[in-house]
Amino acid sequence: MASYDTIPAMSLRTCDGSVLRRAVSGSLGLLLRHAAEVDALNVFPVPDGDTGRNMAATLRAAVAETERVTADGRSAGAIGAALARGALLGSRGNSGVILSQVLRGMADAAHGKRRVDGRDLAAGLRAGSRLADASIDRPVEGTILSVVRAAAEAAEAAAQQDPAVERVLEAAVEAAAAAVARTPEQLRVLAEAGVVDAGGRGFELILRGALAAFAELPDALPPAPPAQPADLHALAGEGEGSAYGYETAYLIDARPGLPLDLAALRAELGSLGDSLLVVGDPAVARIHIHGDRPDLALAVGLRAGRVSRVTIENLDALAAGDREERVGELLGAGAHAGVGILPPTVPALPAAAPALAVVAVADGDGFARVIVAAGGSVVRATAGHERPSTGELLAGVRATGAGTVLLLPNDRNVRLAAEQVVALATGVQVTVIPTRNAAEGIAALLAFDPRAEPVATAERMRNAAAGVRSAAIAVAVRDARVSGREVRAGETIALDPDEGLIASGSDPAAVILAASRAIAASAELLTVHYGASVAVEEAIAVGAALEAALPGVAIEVSPGGQAHHSYLLAAE
Repeated sequence: MASYDTIPAMSLRTCDGSVLRRAVSGSLGLLLRHAAEVDALNVFPVPDGDTGRNMAATLRAAVAETERVTADGRSAGAIGAALARGALLGSRGNSGVILSQVLRGMADAAHGKRRVDGRDLAAGLRAGSRLADASIDRPVEGTILSVVRAAAEAAEAAAQQDPAVERVLEAAVEAAAAAVARTPEQLRVLAEAGVVDAGGRGFELILRGALAAFAELPDALPPAPPAQPADLHALAGEGEGSAYGYETAYLIDARPGLPLDLAALRAELGSLGDSLLVVGDPAVARIHIHGDRPDLALAVGLRAGRVSRVTIENLDALAAGDREERVGELLGAGAHAGVGILPPTVPALPAAAPALAVVAVADGDGFARVIVAAGGSVVRATAGHERPSTGELLAGVRATGAGTVLLLPNDRNVRLAAEQVVALATGVQVTVIPTRNAAEGIAALLAFDPRAEPVATAERMRNAAAGVRSAAIAVAVRDARVSGREVRAGETIALDPDEGLIASGSDPAAVILAASRAIAASAELLTVHYGASVAVEEAIAVGAALEAALPGVAIEVSPGGQAHHSYLLAAE
């Protein structure tokens, strides 16, 4: 294991909010420097490993949130609460959600305190460890959960001997590093791949960065890194003295012969506000944006097509109310007001909005078009992130205006973020249909009926998703051992929805055929969703080859536009 920032000799015994924020900024800095290294620890040798980037994006949102705490109110408790708020709405991927739970536990321990010491740090790590464990259906040893737990245990032991913050943090860092090194012994898949757990390594770097930051404490609080493009407070409805502006929503119908350019609409509207949502297709699009100039937002739509169903709401008026009471409603009995995420105040769309709606994550323009055509609303990650944050999912749910929403993550690594929306979307009943990829999501969407009873509809959608057999085709980015078999960098591999190896080899056509045969036994239809890197001519040739090799199975070729997998095969 390579050695990173050395641990300095320090004497800090307690810290206030400014010092706490400096420490977490140090965590972010170190994690950003090593995000690519953490990404490369992905167990499966496919190019979608983003654990380091997800954790960094989550931490960036947490630190940016602290900018909203007034200078005279920067106690440890206030900064801790801000970190927890920003992390939850900004959490991306499973690792980001788990990190947000750890920060929430630490905020609980700091609640109401001007300064904290090592005993508070230890209590916060322990509380965070428990919350992180509770966020997973079946916690597994050898993951970030084990690393957080080891750090908490070491911190508690150290705090009994010396409650100075830096001493306790030193013990936590050492224990985390040792726990990371043990992860391949605890989890066979890590040993096979020859890596340590990526999330655990990321958490170790976060602790190391905090410890290194204590070495030099400036008098002035450093500026926050750039905030996430979405205004997390417009989603959470929080902030002293803040102005929310207006919510503007409308539909655009394309004029004859002038199809809508959704990317251009997003680019033009993006400069006018935040909480932007542009969903639809070249024929019709739905716009939702928060900003100070609804007239300019409407002008964009009028230039692009015919505008209808316009609603404009004053968010400052809607945001007024007893926020402390709403915090209690969200966090439940015994929760500390101001520690968790405040529920959203994004108003519902007009009464004409559906009672039941479906929202689905799309990785690719082709999948987005299919979702809209099936009657769903699309959520796409912003600012180059590959997976949407909890806040972006929440915005998508709110924008439907529906009282009940069925949420399709369409990605194993988005499910935890989707589940956080269930508690955050106060006033909306959200049910997560745990779709693992877009193939399962499309099958679920085809079983959606907006007029039917929600519970029965959700069950039909789950069953429809479970009836799909799928395989993702990608190119291995490094040598690895997957499902007990050796895979070489540059080979084509086929993985099942749980990332078990179906086939691999140097001949892409042979791997695609082997995967298709494996999933298409007794199937009537095999859909070949091709990715953004695949030319349409190549995709058509693959479809023709499969049609010749699989008599009796109908072959359909469809543009998915996914970023990392060249093909997603779906058999029904």
